[in-house]
Amino acid sequence: MEAFRGKLLSVHLLENGYEVVDHAPAVAVVALREGKLLCVRQFRHAIGSMTVEIPAGLIEPGEEPAAAAQRELAEECQLGGQLELLARYYPSPGFCNEELWVFSASELAEAEGEPDQDEELEVLWVAPEELLAGLRSGQIAGSSTTLIGTLWALR
Repeated sequence: MEAFRGKLLSVHLLENGYEVVDHAPAVAVVALREGKLLCVRQFRHAIGSMTVEIPAGLIEPGEEPAAAAQRELAEECQLGGQLELLARYYPSPGFCNEELWVFSASELAEAEGEPDQDEELEVLWVAPEELLAGLRSGQIAGSSTTLIGTLWALR
C-alpha cells in the first residue's frame, strides 16, 4: 500500500509491516587529476548545510547508468571522460531500494552541460587525504558515494 508519493520518492507499507522507500537509482563519478579528486560544493536542504561531494545524480527513466554518469559529469562540472564501473550498491537496504552506480572517469575533457535549475554548484579539486580527514572529523559533510570515491582514490 502506498502511504506517500512525492517528487523524488514514495513510501510503501508492506503486508509484513515494513516501510519501504522507493527511490530512483543514481550514479556518482570518481575523477582524479594531478592527484586531486573532482568534487562539487553545494547546499543540501535535507541536512541544512553545505556538502562536498563527488559529482552525482539521479538516473532518468529509460537512461542507462553510464549515460547518466556522463550527463551528470557534464552538467555539474562541464567535463566528460572514459567511464569504468567501480561498484553498484544499495546505500540503505534496510528501508530504501535506491541503487547507486559508482563510475571512475579517465581521459577527462571539456564537455557541455547545464546544471539543474535548483543547483548552485562550486567545482573543487580536493586532495583525497584532506577530504578523508574532513569527513572523519565532521568538518566536511559528504555522502556515502563521496566516502567510497575518496577511499578508491587513496587505494
